[in-house]
Formats: sequence, structure tokens, C-alpha cells
Amino acid sequence: MSISASVIGEYKAQWGEGPVWYEGRLLYVDIEGKKVVDFEPRTGNETTIDVGERVGVVVPRATGGLVIGGDNGFAFVDPATGTKTSIADPEPDKKPANRFNDGKCDPSGRFWAGTISTVKKTGDAALYVLDADRKVHLKYPNVTNSNGLCWTADASIFYYIDTPTRKIRAFDFDNAEGNISNERIAVDTRAIDASPDGMSIDAEGNLWVAFCRGSAVVCFDPRTGKELDRISLPVSGVTSCAFGGSDLKTLYITTGQFKGQDEPGAGRLYVAEPGVAGFPSVAYAG
Repeated sequence: MSISASVIGEYKAQWGEGPVWYEGRLLYVDIEGKKVVDFEPRTGNETTIDVGERVGVVVPRATGGLVIGGDNGFAFVDPATGTKTSIADPEPDKKPANRFNDGKCDPSGRFWAGTISTVKKTGDAALYVLDADRKVHLKYPNVTNSNGLCWTADASIFYYIDTPTRKIRAFDFDNAEGNISNERIAVDTRAIDASPDGMSIDAEGNLWVAFCRGSAVVCFDPRTGKELDRISLPVSGVTSCAFGGSDLKTLYITTGQFKGQDEPGAGRLYVAEPGVAGFPSVAYAG
């Protein structure tokens, strides 16, 4: 029996993605709407920040403000004014069809984010990290659609999705240096007729994966590869998820709208209560 989900908030995104819970509010992006959404469930306050480009990911900054990855690389954003300050773009002119997609900060506050080939050119994208010194480093090349990523609570394992492969990879993670090694397959999702997208991890070490065109978030045990639970949604464009709320036991789920499909709830933000907690997100340290 699957877990149900319900709508929360008022905003309807063209393509919602990348939720992150931080200091009592949920941040996420509307990629095609070129906006960052800031939602505070306790008060119902919901604001949008127009960033003027397709934005694939947003994270909070430890010293205040936000950091995004979008069409033009990494940038700081002042949420009060919407002012952007460019940091770096690792793919400035060589790959105009690429943009940044999903990302998160690791336990030490480095910002990991990958690109997507919007023309689906196999292996043309990559996973990068923005260190606290604001330098960008290539971490995993030959990607097509860089998507979900997360770390275990002890920062020993890094999980990662390149969507077209339909596999969740695991790596040993060196938190001191920010390096990954010993690549292996943790979960093969090819038995599910949908695309693994964004991902979160709970306090028990299990992975919650959004399945685009699958109308679900599916929980896997990465140690065995087995499906443990499932959250059903009334829309097909399920894109990502993040644990939040005062006890970190609410799962916030973003969705998007497919052109030509009549789904009234598409693009809305959903919540579910999966019965487990996540753990706090980390802000960018730079």
C-alpha cells in the first residue's frame, strides 16, 4: 500500500525542481519559469525571485543569500533585490545547449551540481563542485542528465543519478578533500518504466527517488537495491523531494507540467508523511 501525498502552497511551477529545507523554509526552483520559490509552511508565506535565466538548482549560503546554478553557471543571488553576482561557468561557450540541473551542498559546505544536455547529447554534460574558495572542479564527466545526489549521515558514501542510465551510483566519499572513488551501482531502477530524477536520503540511510513520468517517489535500500516503499502522486512529472518540517519528517515533493497533458495538479508542491526523518541540509560555505 503506497503513501499518499497532498498539495501545499499556492505556486504552480512550469517545472518545479530541487527542493531544499533550511531554517524553517523550503527553497526550490521553477526551471522554465526562471524563478526561485521561497515557501514558509508555518506562515504560508510564499515568494518568488525572478533570476532571469533557467535555474536548475538553488542552495542557501551560510553568510546569507542564495547560490544558484543555471544557464550561465554558478551565481550568488540576493533574495531581497534579485541581484545576481556571477561566480563561474565551467561550460561557457563550448556547450550552449547545456545548463545546470540538480545539486546540493556536501557535509562540508561544498556545492555539488551537474549539467544537463538539453538536446540529449550522450555524455556531453558533467558533475562539478564549487568549493568554498569559489573555484570549480570537474568531478564526474561523460554525463547526459546530471540529477539526484546525496550523502550518508556519516559522509562516507555519495549517491548519484545520471538519469538516462536509470541507475543510482554509489561512491566512497572523502569529506576532508571532497573526492569520490570506488564507483559501483547501488540500485538499478530499470524495472520501473520511468526516469529516476531528484533524490533524498533518510536518517536510516534509505534513498527516496522521484520518478519522472512515473507518478511516484520510491524508497530504496541502497545496501540491497530493493524497493521498500512508494509515494503515489496524481501527476506524471514528479521531479524531486526533500525532507523538512520541524522534525524533518515531512517529505516535500516538486512536480512539473508536461506540454499537452491535462493534469490540474502538475507543477504544484506536494507533501507526504513517510514515517521516517531526514537530516538537516547544509549551506554553501563560500
